[in-house]
Amino acid sequence: MTKSILICGVGGQGILLASDILALTALKSGFDVKKSEVHGMAQRGGAVTSAVRFGAKVYSPLISENEADIILAFEKLEALRTIKHLKQGGIYIINNYELPPLCVSAGEIEYPTNIIPQLKKVAKEVILVDGLSLARQAGNPRTVNIVLLGALAQKLNFPKEKYFQVIEQRLPEKTWKVNKKAFLLGFSI
Repeated sequence: MTKSILICGVGGQGILLASDILALTALKSGFDVKKSEVHGMAQRGGAVTSAVRFGAKVYSPLISENEADIILAFEKLEALRTIKHLKQGGIYIINNYELPPLCVSAGEIEYPTNIIPQLKKVAKEVILVDGLSLARQAGNPRTVNIVLLGALAQKLNFPKEKYFQVIEQRLPEKTWKVNKKAFLLGFSI
């Protein structure tokens, strides 16, 4: 059976690194893996999404509407934008963080206040993660993406050691300790 994970957020939040680590971990665990990403205006704070699909045999990296088993959202509004992709009974893991888009900052519209109740209508489970607080506790606020990856790992069956192997493969050695701590803090949620 193929698992479909959609990771979403805003440019600069480390979404692509998190999806790379997840995809490589699934590959090291013996699965066929396909990954895709969309990062149009990411450098200007635009939306970024990455799809990771793994299973015995995966034919496409794309996640259609009502197909994502889990959506990992690095920002609340981006979670809401992906609602059509979550399958009924799927899981949302959401960073409890709001990064208002330009139209909100310019006063054209208001940031929605009812995001979580809307997500709970379609999700079996909505998990809010205080990613920034946990990343600071790990020793570096830039590790929010790894904290969130750790929270996601709690819902998957890959051994933590596989994630650590990939962290050591993809990140500079001087960051291994703080990233592993960040991962474990997210995993403990």
